[in-house]
Amino acid sequence: MLGKLEQPEIEALLSRQVTGRLGCHAEGTTYVVPVNYVYKYGVIYAHSGPGKKIEMMRKNPKVCFEVDDIKNIFSWKSVIAWGTFEEITDIAEQEQTMQLLIHRVMPMVEHATDHPSHGITANEYDIGDKIDLIVYKIRIDKVTGRFEHH
Repeated sequence: MLGKLEQPEIEALLSRQVTGRLGCHAEGTTYVVPVNYVYKYGVIYAHSGPGKKIEMMRKNPKVCFEVDDIKNIFSWKSVIAWGTFEEITDIAEQEQTMQLLIHRVMPMVEHATDHPSHGITANEYDIGDKIDLIVYKIRIDKVTGRFEHH
């Protein structure tokens, strides 16, 4: 059975997952890339080093974000959100966002030898001091969800 997810199911899927796919478009090129994120109150929070994704979102802040939970080809849920990229420049808000990401991502690091990147470390106060770190949010304007279950 195919169907549409209700808003509480959409919120639950966005909150439960830690990796989604961010789609951006600028100057005739579309780019889709996986990102670790935290979802809170209608906003997706994430971070990145400098690169193509950030350059494109600065040129065109309108983005698309997809997250899913796939058990098998006949049992899945998917959410697509459209929103607006905003770079976080306030230091206090950057630190709060990074702490949200650290608390969400670090429990999923399996081995002490795993080397987190982009400023995420086990020490939440050692944020981004060794690399250029861009912290950003996506304010969601529209969201839809679908599922299949047999």
